[in-house]
Amino acid sequence: MAIITKASTRKITSISVYRQHSILARRSPVRVGRLLVYVLLCIAVLVTIFPLGWMIISSFKPGNEIATAPLSVNLQTLTLNNYRALFEAVPMWIGFQNTFIVLLLQGGATMLFCPLAGFAFAKFEFRGKKFLFAFVLSTMMVPAIAMILPLLLEMGALNWVDSYQGLIAPGLVNAFAIFWTRQQIADVPNELLEAAKVDGCTPIGMYWRIVVPLMRPALAALAIMTFLGIYNDFVWPVIITGSDSMQTLQVLLSNLATQINNSSPGTTGHDAWGMIMAASTVATVPVLVLFIALQRQFISGMLAGSIKG
Repeated sequence: MAIITKASTRKITSISVYRQHSILARRSPVRVGRLLVYVLLCIAVLVTIFPLGWMIISSFKPGNEIATAPLSVNLQTLTLNNYRALFEAVPMWIGFQNTFIVLLLQGGATMLFCPLAGFAFAKFEFRGKKFLFAFVLSTMMVPAIAMILPLLLEMGALNWVDSYQGLIAPGLVNAFAIFWTRQQIADVPNELLEAAKVDGCTPIGMYWRIVVPLMRPALAALAIMTFLGIYNDFVWPVIITGSDSMQTLQVLLSNLATQINNSSPGTTGHDAWGMIMAASTVATVPVLVLFIALQRQFISGMLAGSIKG
């Protein structure tokens, strides 16, 4: 019996070892594939962040070093002179001020009225609803460049050229924002709204107390997209503004080299590039801060409604 028991034990042990080797053999291609994916993702991340990192590092380098050794980094030569010269030569605060005003008024109007319009299209029935929603969607098909001349003529007739009204008014309502919020609000269960209606809640009360809390991630994503759209807008501000006091940040950056040469005639091309790198870094900081602060809400909002249960 002892001999049979030992033989059986050896057989069982060999079988278990064989099974473990088989499992490892099956898992090894999976691990290699996953490792390859991680390597490719790391390469993609490096390629993506390299220009941003190079810009930030170059903003601390002397101008001649940017031209002669753009990829090298000498810690002993890093300096803040580019930033000092930039703020002395160029009124960056004017660009930030004008951009902030447009963001506050135009972005605030978009975040206030577009979700309300999306709520109406998603949860209410009224005459001409489908036609009106189709008309809103059709405006998204018109190229923005085709609307510049009519808008410019309209702003001229209203005497709003080179003013905050001209900067803000054309973008107060965003068709994409209406479509985005309508699609998100459509996923809110009608039972919740019916229960709130039975309890005596008004449509505005249903929106603020039920819809808004349920779609906070989507609203956060919309806020980031609205911020980026207004913050990076260049074509319309450069057309509607004429004076330096009305320039937004992007328009100011596009004319930065000219302003540096006008304010500091002795500035060489190398030094100007150092100041341009410093200005670009300063302009990038608000975007980075916003995305880092709201990255979870942005990702959740972008994925909201993508998985139907």
